[in-house]
Amino acid sequence: MTRTFATDDPVWYVAYASNLSADRLGCYLAGGRPEGGRRTYEGCRDPSPPTGDVALRLPGRLVFAGRSRVWGGAMAFYDTEADGEVVARGYRLTFGQLSDLVAQEARHPVGTDLTPAEVAGRPWPTPSGIYEALVHLGERDGVPQFCLTSRRALVPEPPSAAYLRTILRGLGELQGWSADERATYLLRAAGVAPAWTHETLTTLALGLARR
Repeated sequence: MTRTFATDDPVWYVAYASNLSADRLGCYLAGGRPEGGRRTYEGCRDPSPPTGDVALRLPGRLVFAGRSRVWGGAMAFYDTEADGEVVARGYRLTFGQLSDLVAQEARHPVGTDLTPAEVAGRPWPTPSGIYEALVHLGERDGVPQFCLTSRRALVPEPPSAAYLRTILRGLGELQGWSADERATYLLRAAGVAPAWTHETLTTLALGLARR
């Protein structure tokens, strides 16, 4: 069964990587260039901030793979089938904002709502050639939760310092974790080691506090 959505219908967008940082998500919503990024975003039709913000824990694992044109290095994906736990942040947006966020991720013009295509629980396809799956993660307070990821086979690769800084910043905002705790968490993700160590990740996190 396929559910239909109006532009103003509420949804939870579930972020698990750079959008753990509220400032970085703000570049998708209101437009702008994230710190350390190589791209300026146009923003959504509705630039309003989220109407809800919640910390989440999801079963699965982070995998860094591919190469980002925005950050350099690998991008994060959520493997929903793997063992482990992923820290995530739910933002209560409108369906129109989620649609425009996906359009910007795919480098398409904003302004057209996603066409629901959920069949037997499978993810909706998106126009992105990278994050090509919009996965329904159940509901929270009667509102559906969605995340962007990939269902392709992923080959782990190391992420860049700029990307990791943004994720580390978001983890600090969301969890209040120390630099040590954030480094320990990221080292569980496929692709981080051996290019990154606990020491180098901790140094990145501590550097954020001095900025």
